[in-house]
Amino acid sequence: MSRLPDGLGSALLRVLRPVLLLAGVAFIVYLVQEVGPATVWESVRTLSWRLLLVVCFPYSLTTTLDTLAWRCAFRGRAAPFGPLWGARLAGEAVNATTPTASVGGEPVKAYLLRPWVPLPEGLASVIVDKTMIVVGQGLFLVLGLLVATSLMPVSSPLMTAMLVLLGLEAGAVGGFVIVQLRGPAGRGGRLLARFGMGPGERGQERLDGLDRALAAFYRVHRRRLLAGVLFHFMAWTAGSLEIYLVLTFLGLPISLPAAVAIEAFGTAIKFASFMIPASLGALEGGNVAIFAAFGLGGGAGLSYTLIRRLREAVWVLVGLATMAALSARRTAAEAERSETEHRTRRGRPPLC
Repeated sequence: MSRLPDGLGSALLRVLRPVLLLAGVAFIVYLVQEVGPATVWESVRTLSWRLLLVVCFPYSLTTTLDTLAWRCAFRGRAAPFGPLWGARLAGEAVNATTPTASVGGEPVKAYLLRPWVPLPEGLASVIVDKTMIVVGQGLFLVLGLLVATSLMPVSSPLMTAMLVLLGLEAGAVGGFVIVQLRGPAGRGGRLLARFGMGPGERGQERLDGLDRALAAFYRVHRRRLLAGVLFHFMAWTAGSLEIYLVLTFLGLPISLPAAVAIEAFGTAIKFASFMIPASLGALEGGNVAIFAAFGLGGGAGLSYTLIRRLREAVWVLVGLATMAALSARRTAAEAERSETEHRTRRGRPPLC
């Protein structure tokens, strides 16, 4: 079977992602109509002022843990925690709002850290961190499956589906690491050079440097790798608090173990639907099925997911504002550095 030309394949992807996004939105509207808008609104009304707690607390904790994990992905000295935290928020906001298969925000994170970390080192860190995130997610799904064995039959369709997704995650992580160790950036640059589209000598050196940084990290910094995976696993687990708090505030009986299992299964749905921006529609439909399987009702699953969407929207706005602030700071730092170099060349002392 012949392959599609690269240009045609890229064009199809650009068309496919917005189509998936629109299909997801349409599916959400359908689910709301099936469950009943009044049911969803009643859930929001019942939360009242406690909605602010749901929006602020669990996600700020998980983001802090994820940022600590990202610090482990640097070979040398990492950026200060504050800019790291902000750059992570900004990158996740881009991932949530653009059809880039949850990776478009990763270069943004590295770019925003340029005042503190060289761009190649920053890019290497986000690639390693992405690997650690998926490994942590896989371990969290294992925990969710173990917990779920005491709550539902192992032979249930939901458990079977989650075991299949766990196998896919394991295969994806293994393949991703193997690709990183084989120098994909440098090889890609040299391949483009054969067609007259190479990055140039200096650009090729940067790509080769990125490959060396990745290989060196996996060889030398295994303790940091394990620490990063542990922090991400803790972040995934802490995310279960959101389900527990929402359902408890709504007066629905739920235990912490059940919340862990539901959140773990939800992360597997997000992994499987990574091509859809923010997993719109897929997460709603998946949570309706997951909540129903745990005896909580599909309506509760949809209400929770829409409340989660509200929290995501708030933090996207925070992330975009943070991106603007960090970009302004980077621009000011570059302007000051340029002025200093200019004065130095002219034999004048830099301004203090």
